[in-house]
Amino acid sequence: MVMNNGITTFNTDAVQSFQKFAQHPFKFSAYLFWKLPAAWLSGVRLQSLETDTCVTSVPFRWLSQNPFRSTYFACLAMAAELSTGLPAMMYVRSAPRRVSMLVTGMEATFVKKATGRTLFTCSELPLLRAAIERALNDATAETITLHSEGRDKDGILIASFAITWSFKSKS
Repeated sequence: MVMNNGITTFNTDAVQSFQKFAQHPFKFSAYLFWKLPAAWLSGVRLQSLETDTCVTSVPFRWLSQNPFRSTYFACLAMAAELSTGLPAMMYVRSAPRRVSMLVTGMEATFVKKATGRTLFTCSELPLLRAAIERALNDATAETITLHSEGRDKDGILIASFAITWSFKSKS
């Protein structure tokens, strides 16, 4: 455990190891297949995972479609949630103590039909990291709402999600 002015910090080797795992095409695909089969089947994929931004995608195809010739809202929600949840897992797994994590809320706004690949970006990872640090330093649960925007290949907003996570340190 590393303390910096009384604040718990994360194991940077573990963060880098998680990033390497998540960005390995076969290993992460196998993980999705085993742990999130609905996301894997619908084509939800990780595009990039950095310390400040996570980008995921979901295609419009037969397994992700709705009857209105666009991507089903639940598939969009899976990609949005993964763009916030994967970085949360990265920091939770690199924490000096066990931390539980749970989605406690979600709000969505759908702006345009998704008729192609939709890329979801969450750029609030520094806020996420700070929330997990607070959970490690307190005995109470810490909640944070992260935003993920889904855009098409032209950068047009398709949907935006606000996903609320709860983190609690386990002693």
